[in-house]
Amino acid sequence: QVQLVESGGGVVQAGGSLRLSCAASGSIFSINAMGWYRQAPGKQRELVAGITSGGSTNYGDSVKVRFTISIDNAKNTVYLQMNSLQSEDTAVYYCYLDTTGWGPSYWGQGTQVTVSS
Repeated sequence: QVQLVESGGGVVQAGGSLRLSCAASGSIFSINAMGWYRQAPGKQRELVAGITSGGSTNYGDSVKVRFTISIDNAKNTVYLQMNSLQSEDTAVYYCYLDTTGWGPSYWGQGTQVTVSS
């Protein structure tokens, strides 16, 4: 069984920063990639950022200048540094783990990020 435990969400003022963490544990044979999606009320889940175990990254268009994703392979942990947060970034952020190369295999429970203006 695989578990993803997220931390770091909360309430922040517009222009502020937050750092999300997601640690994977359990029966993990290999990690192809980890990353984050988010879902705001009334909207579809969208990709925020992803990173392969080799360090290749991809970002959603709305965050690529402001957010930075990183991975610690030794700890099976992915981080998302979010700067210059805007009210539009308010959402539940979900961590994912891709073990096959075909997209998310496992999901975290989600962590709320609220940006107040």
